[in-house]
Amino acid sequence: MTQRSPLAHSAKAAITGVALLLVAPFTQASEAETSGSDPRPAQIGDFSLKVEPGVALPLTHPQSQLFKVGGGQSIKALWIVNKYMDIGPSVSFMALPTENSLGDFGTAWTYGAGLRFRRPHDVPARNGFYASSPWVDADALYVRTGGLNRLGIDAAAGLSVPIGGSRVFWIGPFVRYLHILQYPNRTGFDNHDAKILSLGVSLEVGTGVQRERGDAAAAEVRTITKETFFCPDRDNDGVPDNVDHCPDVAGPVDNWGCPLYQKLVVKRDKLELKERIYFAWDQAILQDVSFPVLDEVVQALKDNKGFRVQVEGHTSSEGSDDHNQTLSEKRADAVVDYLVGHGIGKERLVSTGFASAVPVDTNATIAGRENNRRVEFVVHFIILNDGSK
Repeated sequence: MTQRSPLAHSAKAAITGVALLLVAPFTQASEAETSGSDPRPAQIGDFSLKVEPGVALPLTHPQSQLFKVGGGQSIKALWIVNKYMDIGPSVSFMALPTENSLGDFGTAWTYGAGLRFRRPHDVPARNGFYASSPWVDADALYVRTGGLNRLGIDAAAGLSVPIGGSRVFWIGPFVRYLHILQYPNRTGFDNHDAKILSLGVSLEVGTGVQRERGDAAAAEVRTITKETFFCPDRDNDGVPDNVDHCPDVAGPVDNWGCPLYQKLVVKRDKLELKERIYFAWDQAILQDVSFPVLDEVVQALKDNKGFRVQVEGHTSSEGSDDHNQTLSEKRADAVVDYLVGHGIGKERLVSTGFASAVPVDTNATIAGRENNRRVEFVVHFIILNDGSK
């Protein structure tokens, strides 16, 4: 091979062509995607092999004047460190044709190791594109160009998209920057660094992340699904009635099947208010600031028509017992009247007063006494016998 310049061997590129025969099990992948199984987490030490065929462009003088666009091939072996990072060795070969008409090439071999950061391959997604994995990597390299041994570094970014639901095969575009370091003041050689940009398509094969159909964990999932299917769920929200806190209105699973109210939480035995109900001092007159939370109580009772609610009124220990008892009962009645006035049937409501008999805080401080002036809502479910309406 004729050398017009020692730097003719300093370029790095991707080989123009590589053949990779992959027969992806598309039929099995489609069946796996419809089975409802989730991807299993990747395990530390799982292995994948990645090839990067592509084209290469010299970026700086004198390589850009000596060489045309060439090509090359990189091969990387990757082992999982955690779900976001892989490490492993790499090897690549590059060839850049010279500008003369003699058919000469500048070639480069690189050997090194590095790490890759990526979106996890086990992200749940039915559609292959939304399970795609953006990635970036970097390598430290030993570079052999002609008779020269040098150091180099590279960095790349790309996007991998799975082929099929088993996620054994991945494909996608990439761009890679290679920087070959020149020795300073080397007699007879150009002392400039070589800089090469590679563009191509990466192909990766790994262990896959889909559960096998014979896997015991997958069998367990199918059994649970079958049992859930036969559990009553009259609001069709995916939460069985035996654990649904709001069986008459749909709600998310992580909120026990209840809608996401802003000012209250539906517990199994009560409506737990996030805000206090305020009354005029020593009176059973509701203050306007209490109306928004009571309006949400009204909405919760309209949504959950099977709730019977006991409204409990409480006071602090200030004043006589008789006065506090009467005041607590009147305050509970005031809340009931508000709910009835906003469309809740009175037959669903019961009120009672406890005066200061059931404090939630100490009555020795102003703050404690303030906390004890409260109205609580206790939910009672109507339990029907089988066949009743």
